[in-house]
Amino acid sequence: MTVNKTFDKLENSAVKLNVTVAKDQVQASYDALLKEYIKNVQLPGFRKGKVPANVLERKFGDQLKVEAMGRIMDDAVEAALEGEKLVPLNYSQPQLDGQPELTLGEDFSFAISYDVFPEVVAGDIAGASIELPVCTIAKADEERELAEIRERNAIVMDKASGAKAAKGDVATINYVELDTEGNEIEGSKREDFVFEIGSGYNLYKLDDDIIGLKADAEKVIEKTFDADYEYPELAGQTKKIRVTLTKLKEKKLPELDDDLAQDVSEQFKTLADLKADIRSKLDKRLEDQLKSLQEKALIDQLLEKATVVLPASMVNAELDMRLRNLMERMGMNDFNQFQQILSMSGKTREDLYGEWRPDAEKAIKTRLVLDKLIADSDYTASDEELAAEYAKMAEGSAMSVEQVKEEYERRNMVDYLRDRIKEDKLLAALAAKVSIKKGKKLAFVDLIKENK
Repeated sequence: MTVNKTFDKLENSAVKLNVTVAKDQVQASYDALLKEYIKNVQLPGFRKGKVPANVLERKFGDQLKVEAMGRIMDDAVEAALEGEKLVPLNYSQPQLDGQPELTLGEDFSFAISYDVFPEVVAGDIAGASIELPVCTIAKADEERELAEIRERNAIVMDKASGAKAAKGDVATINYVELDTEGNEIEGSKREDFVFEIGSGYNLYKLDDDIIGLKADAEKVIEKTFDADYEYPELAGQTKKIRVTLTKLKEKKLPELDDDLAQDVSEQFKTLADLKADIRSKLDKRLEDQLKSLQEKALIDQLLEKATVVLPASMVNAELDMRLRNLMERMGMNDFNQFQQILSMSGKTREDLYGEWRPDAEKAIKTRLVLDKLIADSDYTASDEELAAEYAKMAEGSAMSVEQVKEEYERRNMVDYLRDRIKEDKLLAALAAKVSIKKGKKLAFVDLIKENK
């Protein structure tokens, strides 16, 4: 089908496609549809395929015009978009403008609006300035890592008879909520719940309340939870909970010696070997954290200089994907079930999307700008560079270089890795264009918190 077409650019990376179909093509499409009706329709008094056209038009006239108009518009849009760049996004449903009417013997015109891929103007950050914190690995950082290793290798054993619960002990409890009359509330009972006292890893935060209890002791605890409590189902409420401490264990930490080092890994012979490994990993982690902060700062500079107008459908698709990912992490595939949990916190999906929108828009703009810069460059990712990445990922893991490679190939992620290599080259080139200033001094633990 041959059509006349024009495009009008609209706001927010949308366009309006205006199409006109010549009257002879309108008639040809209508006649083709009418022939199909004649061939297939069977009416009383006529043999199949023998119903006169004028009879069909009298009986199905309006239906024929509506169906013909739909076919003409579909064919016309397909013809109009062939070879064009301003095509609808996959997740953008074109909208018909107004209510067009089909009149035989006349040209037929209509218009549709839809979102298109946004124009990306990356800008130039040459001469810009970014600031990175100053941080070094301290003795306290190494000692903290050693303390965590001792915790992971601790032996948990029954506490002496008559001993009282203390912070750091491992408690096993039964609990149930009580109503104002002291009766158990159905569905609130839990038995053999295990947690470390002081960790806070329990629904009601009962840690301080059971300190001092002995095994087999029972206690009724009344707690009022803040309006912003992390578990929405308890926020702003007062609960009465009966707790029974059924078991009490304590952790015996291993000594800091060569035996501990050998228990951690066969590669360590002495405690000095373990400490050297800890220091090496902390140095690498610090390097990675500072690199990540630098990349974020560079991207912020890029976004400040860039011009990108996001279409609504692109942002909505990103938000929908984030919702699906959240539901998957929560083990849900039923939105109604998720909606019930959401409503318990007094929120709707629109509220959630409103909270996510700024970050979603930034993520999309970042991807578009980086992709634009990479596409306009001559960065490549060679097979040798791929092999180097496989080797880097295999270091310190239980997989060989070949296994890492096979896993990427199995998951069809080799192209993704190539793109990441190109992106690393781009960010390195951008870093060379800006001045990097020393920022505030930060302890390593604070640096980690800020970069989460």
